[in-house]
Amino acid sequence: MQAAIAQADVQLDELSVEGRGGGRTAPSGSTGIVGPPPPAYPGVVVASGSRLGLLGNRNVFDQPFSSTSYTEKLVRDQQARNVQDVVNNDPSIRTNVPAFSGILGFFIRGFPVFAQDIGFNGLFGVADAFNPAIEPIERVEVLRGPSTLLSGVPPFGNIGGIINLIPKRAGDEPLNRVTLGYASDAQIYKAVDISRRFGDAKEWGIRFNGAFNNGRTPIDNQSLHLGVASLALDYRGERLRASLDLGYQELDFSSPLRNRNVATGVRIPRAPDLTLNQHQPWEYRNSANQQIATRVEYDLTPDLTVYGAYGRSNFRQEYFGGVLTIFNARGDYRDPISYLPFHIVNETAEAGLRGTLETGPIKHSFGLAATGFWQDLAQPSAQTVGSTIVSNLYEPIYVAPRSTVGLSNATPRTSSRINRSIAIADTLSAFDDRVLLTLGGRWQGLDVNSYSAVTGARTGSSDTGAFSPGIGLVIKPIERLSLYANYIEGLTSPAPPVNAVNASAAFPASVSRQAEVGAKYDFGSVGVGFAAFRIEQPFGFLDTSTLVFSVDGRQRNDGVELTVFGEPMPGIRVLGGVSLLDGIQVRAQLASNVGRVAVGVPDVQLNLYGEYDLPPNLIPGLTLTGRVIYTAAQYYDLANSQKIPDWATLDVGLRYATTFRDRPLTLRANVVNVTANNYWASTGRGILSQGTPRTFLLSASMDF
Repeated sequence: MQAAIAQADVQLDELSVEGRGGGRTAPSGSTGIVGPPPPAYPGVVVASGSRLGLLGNRNVFDQPFSSTSYTEKLVRDQQARNVQDVVNNDPSIRTNVPAFSGILGFFIRGFPVFAQDIGFNGLFGVADAFNPAIEPIERVEVLRGPSTLLSGVPPFGNIGGIINLIPKRAGDEPLNRVTLGYASDAQIYKAVDISRRFGDAKEWGIRFNGAFNNGRTPIDNQSLHLGVASLALDYRGERLRASLDLGYQELDFSSPLRNRNVATGVRIPRAPDLTLNQHQPWEYRNSANQQIATRVEYDLTPDLTVYGAYGRSNFRQEYFGGVLTIFNARGDYRDPISYLPFHIVNETAEAGLRGTLETGPIKHSFGLAATGFWQDLAQPSAQTVGSTIVSNLYEPIYVAPRSTVGLSNATPRTSSRINRSIAIADTLSAFDDRVLLTLGGRWQGLDVNSYSAVTGARTGSSDTGAFSPGIGLVIKPIERLSLYANYIEGLTSPAPPVNAVNASAAFPASVSRQAEVGAKYDFGSVGVGFAAFRIEQPFGFLDTSTLVFSVDGRQRNDGVELTVFGEPMPGIRVLGGVSLLDGIQVRAQLASNVGRVAVGVPDVQLNLYGEYDLPPNLIPGLTLTGRVIYTAAQYYDLANSQKIPDWATLDVGLRYATTFRDRPLTLRANVVNVTANNYWASTGRGILSQGTPRTFLLSASMDF
């Protein structure tokens, strides 16, 4: 609590000095980014700035974009167990997979963003392909809308937004933190966070994060085993700075949840008790990921930095189970059981220059970058095991265990992808930084190939290239008020879901566009934002009768976002906002669907999180927390004949900060969905996802 109050003294206009938090400090106006991220905003739930790709770290009120950077303190205080738990604070984001599936997926501004599109320290394809661990992460940055100009093309080129994970680094002071936790129904959680700095100027840093989570979840017949280990090394010299991140995680899930399909024309039944598990107790999903990422930067002059980065990951998964298809309004479903091994190898690289200069009265902050991404994916056809199970959502039937003995676990390459780009951008500032104009563009090429899992022969290919311009403008007519606008383009490469019969098919990329205007006001301890935008993007849909994925439409989302964050008065912190969306099919395979509401796009999304510190004369150190999430109704099908109702959840919590034998001790208790509301969460991409059941979280953290 004392640390939170102290953070309120941070002045945002100091963000141009990129402090290194240990070791030598970069000079004023440094163009480097290796080191601590921008300081926290008052309240410490979000940061005062975030990374804008090749342009480096920027104050949130100087950005011509809508972004939020969630802090590690918020992650710990909400007891977030994955990235989805963190972005559940964002009114522009919703999930597109059920909780307790072991897989993450998002909708940002109404468009899908896959877990494989999550960046790690600015590099795509490094983090776990389906569920990146949150323990090694210092910041979860969300940039709403396209980021092609700034960060390059993510693996699938999605335009709704980008999530970037900033890894933890060793701070000035030694850290020894141990956390013990419990989650319903019987999960035991253990984590350690240890860091040190060495050298005469503390230029060398090392930080280790490890976590282990094991036990039964709130879902019947389900248990998980999660192990995470990460090592973060960094060097911060006078002109040279470097970082190295090594990570390993494995997740074994018994009876994991999956998305549901609904047969054409069937009224979607009410959501079942969310603790019921319609999957068989012997189904499983086991995965493991090895990753490495390194970044080096060198100051050629105090105003010019050259940098390079490289990352690699090796992800393997085995899934044994089925995707349910509901075929009547009573909730009866078919569950075909299959075995599906999966393997991805990613490599990614970036090199560039970042600098500042002055030409008369105009200041320039520019970036030049080249990026590459190489992926080999092995996703052979599913191997059917036994007959299809027929059961019911409300009274699931469990059958005798089936086995994968004798089935092939070979993972021959079925597709490859190469994303490459060259970008240049410049932010021109004038009139004492009251006018900031960002101009730039990125040439990008997407080369996608598909291969036969039997012969290895290439069965399809797509090679697309385009130049994507971007422009952003910030005007500050009065102190603390920022008015902004942007126009940006990107390439989108649609990806079919894993249960599509053509899941490994190569689809050509196409151009997506966004125009946005907005305003931000900094009250000093509270920040508010407004954004109005229009995004157009091609969309694909999975035919539930044939399970064939096709890209035959174009979707336009018009939206308005209102956001708020900060500490309006000492001891009270707020975070959240509301998003209003109007998603329309502007082109469709069937003419009758043109003008209908886009699949999975609710017209209202609201998130509001708050904290209240009880007065010291009552119970010193005790904090009450609460969060409300509301999502309007959504259509499941293109014809708008199938629909799920709106839903709302309430989360509550307590946090008690004290000392034990002169050591800081924090006790936390949170309840997610405290009212145990049963609801369907989303229908995006023609896939039905259920919500999160009531879940209890308890933990104790001590610093030694």
